[in-house]
Amino acid sequence: MEKMIIVGTGCAGLTAAIYAARANFAPLVLEGHEPGGQLSTTTLVENFPGFPEGINGPELIMNMKSQAERFGARFSYASVEDFEPADGHVRLKLDGEWHETQTLIVASGASAKWLGLPNEKALIGHGLTSCATCDGAFYRNVPVCVVGGGDSACEEATFLTRFASKVFLIHRRDKLRASPIMAERALANPKIEPIWNSTPVEYLTDAEGEMRAVRLKNLLTGEETELESRCVFVAIGHTPNTAPLRGKLDMDADGYLLQREGTRTNIPGVFAAGDVADHVYRQAITAAGQGCAAALDAEKYLAGLEG
Repeated sequence: MEKMIIVGTGCAGLTAAIYAARANFAPLVLEGHEPGGQLSTTTLVENFPGFPEGINGPELIMNMKSQAERFGARFSYASVEDFEPADGHVRLKLDGEWHETQTLIVASGASAKWLGLPNEKALIGHGLTSCATCDGAFYRNVPVCVVGGGDSACEEATFLTRFASKVFLIHRRDKLRASPIMAERALANPKIEPIWNSTPVEYLTDAEGEMRAVRLKNLLTGEETELESRCVFVAIGHTPNTAPLRGKLDMDADGYLLQREGTRTNIPGVFAAGDVADHVYRQAITAAGQGCAAALDAEKYLAGLEG
């Protein structure tokens, strides 16, 4: 019987691990299929407090992991296959074996949806991203494009006008899916140019392997054109990593875990932190804050069991 299992090793999971380990719970932390979360594919993080010159995403993650290990956190490369509440604890099926724990912190994050084009994974952090807030400032006075047609795409495109010389908004249809106010705001911005009925079919790079352009296909005519863009911001949504928990933990229609009274879920002893529950901010620092809160909530829960 574990006192605490933490699912996920992004900013939320690792911060929870640091706090739980310092409280002498020796948490078992599960790395899962994407160790380090989305930060592990980010080249430079400039908006995490305490690093005035910025820090590479993988380095930040490794620092957090080392800090948690220093205080006694244990790490295992295991993925959750099933989950069920039991009498006073919960059970997790990890790679075919059941494990029991008094508390569980779910910090499994959310995975960005991509287009599935060649070279996509290699270009993440080199002119391909899913976060304008994270990476927009790197692309000052150059043309960029946003792929998508919902509220997130419009919001990202509008945000990028602060930096880019031009923002192309690429959408598969001839009308945005975004709410009217968001669509009107984006289309009224003189820096934003919509490209309708089109989709990227190829990323084009320069000699250094950085994004220089994107090849677009018009879905009505089949014509292909090349569009100069130093970065492609893919804004077609995220998928919360909650599949093994469906039907057991309360979620919204998109699969994000619902929190109550801080980071608590509908099952006693189970807590949610970071992007697995947050589809609004999705920042490293907010995930870290939720990881801290989840560890403190879990500590209070454990104290109640002992008392």
